[in-house]
Amino acid sequence: MSDQPLLAIEGLRVSYHIRSGLVPALDGADLTVHRGEVVALVGESGSGKSTVAHAIVGLLPANGQVEGGTIRLAGQQLTGLSERRLRGIRGVKVGLVPQDPTVSLNPVKRVGEQVAEVLRLHGLADRRKAALDAVDLLDAAGLPQPATRARQYPHELSGGMRQRALIAIAIAGRPKLIVADEPTSSLDVTVQRVILDHLESLTRQLGTALLLVTHDLAVAADRAGRIAVMSRGRIVEAGPAAELLSHPSTAYTRRLLASAPSLALRRGTATAAPRREPASAGERPLVSVSGLVKEFPLPRVGAGPHSVRAVDSVDLSIDRGQTLALVGESGSGKSTTGRLILRLTTPTAGTIVFNGAEVTHAKGAALRTLRRRAQMIYQNPYASLDPRFSVAEIITEPLRAFRDGDRASRRHRARELLDRVALPASTLHRRPAELSGGQRQRVAIARTLALSPDLVVCDEPVSALDVSVQAQVLELLAQLQADSDVAYLFISHDLAVVQQIAHRVAVMRAGRVVEVGTTADIFQRATHPYTRDLLAAIPGGRALPLAVERNPA
Repeated sequence: MSDQPLLAIEGLRVSYHIRSGLVPALDGADLTVHRGEVVALVGESGSGKSTVAHAIVGLLPANGQVEGGTIRLAGQQLTGLSERRLRGIRGVKVGLVPQDPTVSLNPVKRVGEQVAEVLRLHGLADRRKAALDAVDLLDAAGLPQPATRARQYPHELSGGMRQRALIAIAIAGRPKLIVADEPTSSLDVTVQRVILDHLESLTRQLGTALLLVTHDLAVAADRAGRIAVMSRGRIVEAGPAAELLSHPSTAYTRRLLASAPSLALRRGTATAAPRREPASAGERPLVSVSGLVKEFPLPRVGAGPHSVRAVDSVDLSIDRGQTLALVGESGSGKSTTGRLILRLTTPTAGTIVFNGAEVTHAKGAALRTLRRRAQMIYQNPYASLDPRFSVAEIITEPLRAFRDGDRASRRHRARELLDRVALPASTLHRRPAELSGGQRQRVAIARTLALSPDLVVCDEPVSALDVSVQAQVLELLAQLQADSDVAYLFISHDLAVVQQIAHRVAVMRAGRVVEVGTTADIFQRATHPYTRDLLAAIPGGRALPLAVERNPA
């Protein structure tokens, strides 16, 4: 490793202009990354991690500005460069994997075209070869059936598949540095392992450096040679990963380590969901689905299939006051199952029963009643919040739609909900663009809880949150359940989180449920090979063995 760093950030100061004034995001941040090195940048939501990532590639939002400090890449000063010169650097010298695939992919262009565009713009391939290379890049990023996926539009892919498409775009020009801003936050653990293995292999083979921005300390422990911990716009601690994990020097780092669910699970210190008495034989479940099927059409590619069965003969039930976790790989049908239960999409076959009434084909008043009693926390806080609304308008919108209370009571309810999701009342006046990813997700959770629903489908509700806020939100969800007997369908790729929140777990693969059981049974006595593979892929394994494997009783 050369003494001269590939990336050198010194005294970087960045601020954002919002309606209420100037908000500092970085306050003298210092960071180095050497050639071929993997450095993890960790910290809470709003600590400035993503601002560092965007400042490196000159993609700060319009209201952001660099007020001081320097960024050098291979000795070249990046701060102050024109947009034209930055375009010549992005993609071939530095590649960015953004946090959010929904807003980063062009919705009106096929996925393959967007990957090929990088190659064409930088003169790395002509149009025909770029199209062929794009398929290879999608394959390298872990997308199944890459030729088919290349012809699809972003909305036709799952969240995890869209994220892998972004990774294909980032590696297309074989840059010297890849800045990965939460690159696996929306991916299940097995695909996360594949993607991170690939990025790790790339750094070894090509001498590419990786700056891994993540809130997952278990991922940082597994993948990074060095970890830099960020708080309030500054690097408060940095050092070799093993040393930082075993002997953190700041209270802030110690708190982050204690909150990390994967590391807690591997140490055997994770708090499991409280046990509940099983429903009596005569008590009907709140939700019951039988033989649920959903098919989606595919683009016609040669003699390939013309449709995909995303959900295939699924049977599930959820009791009142119970949390059923639905886990599996990206594209396994988890989110589609949740949307079917809420009737946000219509099943191809099967039945859905909610509180004793069949709602499979509900319309009009019956469907509106279901909408009030069953809500959803979406996976993606960027796409689920109206950018034109203030936070107060976002949270009170369901109350207005169902004419619940007057303006004053709705405002009071919004303040109460913000407090419960650990956001200050001053957030009411801000808009989504003025919030971090984690803050947006907390607003989305507050909005979902406004109507006090009987069922909440939680589609990756904490994947965008840092570990300390994750713990707060999981505790909040558990407390709400204890107080109101609300039921959760908890869709997640994070098995460490599932172990903390779920009473029962259903494992999905290729649209089918392959194993169902209590959380203890799934984690300690899993019978299906696929379930065991998911458990083995929980991050943090390089640092710690899995405690539940050592104590299978």
